[in-house]
Amino acid sequence: MNVLKNTRLSLLDLVAVREGGTVADALKIALRTAQHAEHLGFSRYWLAEHHNMPGIASSATAVLVGHIAGGTERIRVGSGGIMLPNHAPLVVAEAFGTLAELYPGRIDLGLGRAPGTDQATMRALRRAKVEHEEDFPRDVAELQALLGPLQPGQTIMAMPGAGTNVPIWLLGSSLYSAQLAAHMGLPYAFASHFAPRFLHQAIGMYRSLFQPSATLDKPYVMVGVPLVAASTDAEAELLASSIYQRVLGILTGKRGSLPPPVPNFLPQLPADARAAIGDFLGEAVIGGPDTVRDGLSAMADATQADELMLVCDIYDPALRLRALDIAAQAVRDAQADAAKAGALAAG
Repeated sequence: MNVLKNTRLSLLDLVAVREGGTVADALKIALRTAQHAEHLGFSRYWLAEHHNMPGIASSATAVLVGHIAGGTERIRVGSGGIMLPNHAPLVVAEAFGTLAELYPGRIDLGLGRAPGTDQATMRALRRAKVEHEEDFPRDVAELQALLGPLQPGQTIMAMPGAGTNVPIWLLGSSLYSAQLAAHMGLPYAFASHFAPRFLHQAIGMYRSLFQPSATLDKPYVMVGVPLVAASTDAEAELLASSIYQRVLGILTGKRGSLPPPVPNFLPQLPADARAAIGDFLGEAVIGGPDTVRDGLSAMADATQADELMLVCDIYDPALRLRALDIAAQAVRDAQADAAKAGALAAG
């Protein structure tokens, strides 16, 4: 089954600060990458909210969405996601409503219910706010109302924001958001780029429980895929050592900037460390063009996803752009194969 031919590609960026580089460098790299993704025909470029994390420069997510949208022309730009417990819905509605007025038809609002940070930073962000399980669905509904048409007697309005109907997505790495997205009839993105364990269960639950809404008449699934593509499998494995090092830092509480590649990094680690990295990157596609095509095709076939959101953190920015070229070529090849098969069948 050649599902890849119909699968859209998008990109999620945490705006990694590279060792030896600066935040300003990272922001420039992000814009160049978004422009390149647009040139390749990618559907969207999303940015993720994280706080108090050395080496990640995407904390002011709405600001970066505007920066990327202002430097591109057609690609959709959005959050993957805004961590809603950190913000009042009105503030989010006004920020993304402003973005929607500046860049009409191009802004997405992906929402997560995790804090995206540690407990101390969470308290600094929320001050005295205590989060309860029922807050997230209520806040999502409030955001929908604030971004929708003004209603008679409405006393609180998002200005800008009201009437912009910015598309809302729910993001998750467990079953909770899958059920909520299904119940609310919203598109759903699963964070399999770092937590693949419940991928198939979550998207299966989302599809089976989905209730059509004014937003969406049928389920729409996006899945995260870590990507390291290169000229050969061996080169890709070398380049992937940058993310192996970063994942190990996350797992051991030693976060830092994105490091350069290290030859034979993974084989030198203890077995338990290799296993932990393998679990984290369980859905990663790492290799040369043929391996990448096979890997993306396998993910598309296994999940029947409407969209694959790539997460591509390669130390050398130019090699990162090349990796996106290889992924885009894999989809074009799948489309060419399907066209050829169709012509043969017709003939």
